[in-house]
Amino acid sequence: MKNEAQAKLTLTSKIGVYAALILLSLPAILPLLWMVSTSFKGNAQIFGTSEFNLKSLIPSPVVTTNYPEALTNMPFVLYLRNTMLLCICTVVGAVASSAVVAYGFAKIYFPGRNALFAVMIATMALPGQVTMIPVFSLFRSLGWYGTYLPLIVPAFTASAYYVFLLTQFFKTIPTEMSEAARVDGANEWTIFRRLLLPLSKPALATCALFQFIGTWNDFLGPLLYVNDPAKYPLAYGLQQFVSHYGGFYAQLMAAATIFTIPIIILFFFAQKTFIQGISTTGGK
Repeated sequence: MKNEAQAKLTLTSKIGVYAALILLSLPAILPLLWMVSTSFKGNAQIFGTSEFNLKSLIPSPVVTTNYPEALTNMPFVLYLRNTMLLCICTVVGAVASSAVVAYGFAKIYFPGRNALFAVMIATMALPGQVTMIPVFSLFRSLGWYGTYLPLIVPAFTASAYYVFLLTQFFKTIPTEMSEAARVDGANEWTIFRRLLLPLSKPALATCALFQFIGTWNDFLGPLLYVNDPAKYPLAYGLQQFVSHYGGFYAQLMAAATIFTIPIIILFFFAQKTFIQGISTTGGK
C-alpha cells in the first residue's frame, strides 16, 4: 500500500510538473503555431477576423498551395545552398579555433594566462554595434566587400563565448590523463587531438549547434557585406521576399515555416548532446 501511494504521488507530481511546463511554454509556442496556421490559410481567412482565439488557429479551409507558391516566388534552393555553405564553414572554423584556444587556457600554463583569459571574457560585454563601422571599413579596405569572407574568416579566429565553454569543460578532464600522455612521449598537439577532443564531443557539439543556429539566423552580416542576389542566404532572402511579396502574408508565413523547420529538426536530433554539453560546461 505504501508503494502504491508513493507511485500515485510520483505520478501526480509528474503530471503537475508537465502541466506547469506546458503552460509556461505557451508564450513561446503560440507565435509558432500562429505562423504555421497562417501558412495554411488564404488572405480572406487571415483578415476575416480581428480576434485571436484558439479556434482562429484552425485554418478552414486548408490551403496547401501557399508552400509551392512561396518556393516558386523565391529561389529557395539557391538560398539554402548559400546558407549551408556559410553554416558549414563557420561551424568548422569556430569550433576548431575555439577548441585550440580553450586548450591553451585550460591545460597549458604561461605567464599572464589568467589576465589574458579575463580580457578575452571581457570582450563579450562589448556590443557588436560598437565595432561594426571599423570592422566594415577594414573588410572593405581588404577588398572583401561583396564576398563571403567577412562572414567566414572571423569564425576562424575563435569566439570568446565558445572558448569560455570549452575551457570550463577541459578543466573537468583530469590533469593526470594529460601528464600520463606526456610521460608516454606525447606532445601537446597529440594530447589535444587524440585525448581531449574525443572526450569533449558534448561540449564541441554544443558550440557547433550554437554557431549553426547563429549563422542560419544571421541577417545583419549578409545585409552589410553581400550585395549579389545570387549570394543571399535564407535569412536575407526571406527579407527580400517580404519586400517583393509583402501583401502575400500566407505565402510569407509558409516561407518562414520552411525557414524554421530545419532548426527545429536539428535541435530535436541534437537535444540530448546539447543538454549534456551545457550541463557539463558550467563547472567541475
